[in-house]
Amino acid sequence: MQRLLKSIDRRRHSGLPSVTIMPTATMSPDKAVRCLRAYTLILLGTLALTLSAQAPPAGAPKPQRHEYRHEIDQLEAAWRDAVIKADTTALDALLADDYIAILPNGTLQTKEQTLASLHGGAAHFTDIKVSDRRVRFYGSTALVTSRTDVNGTSASGPISGSFRYTRVYVRDQQGKWKIVSFEASRILGEGKKK
Repeated sequence: MQRLLKSIDRRRHSGLPSVTIMPTATMSPDKAVRCLRAYTLILLGTLALTLSAQAPPAGAPKPQRHEYRHEIDQLEAAWRDAVIKADTTALDALLADDYIAILPNGTLQTKEQTLASLHGGAAHFTDIKVSDRRVRFYGSTALVTSRTDVNGTSASGPISGSFRYTRVYVRDQQGKWKIVSFEASRILGEGKKK
């Protein structure tokens, strides 16, 4: 142990953040500092390369995101048209099999219930105006938020007013976007009619 302590040079490199064991071979203090810096740079470079190789991709390239955004915009328009026209075939193609909706009153609605409600006339929409739409991508998931002004009827009465909604799309293995989730919340104090 004493031999190890004697090989530690605390006088020449007292500014180093750790105790440095100096070999018995002669090396000038400047050369030792340059070597230490070089080893540090190599270590940091290797660490950076290792971490960047393991990091998840930052997202799709910009041209691909633009293409995906265009696809989502078209699907949003197709959804609006299908709901207004009560086109259950078109809506069926847009919704994933495990689709779930949370309606403004807090109830859950499956894909089958959504299609049956539209097909049977329990829900009928005469106008849907969409504004303030934002689309964000997280890998193969697209999150759409928007404001919607709606006029229509449901089994419980008129559906009129302003809503905020969130719709979630997931890109399947065939490269098609499917709606997996929907949630709507009424904007209080704006156009609420009962």
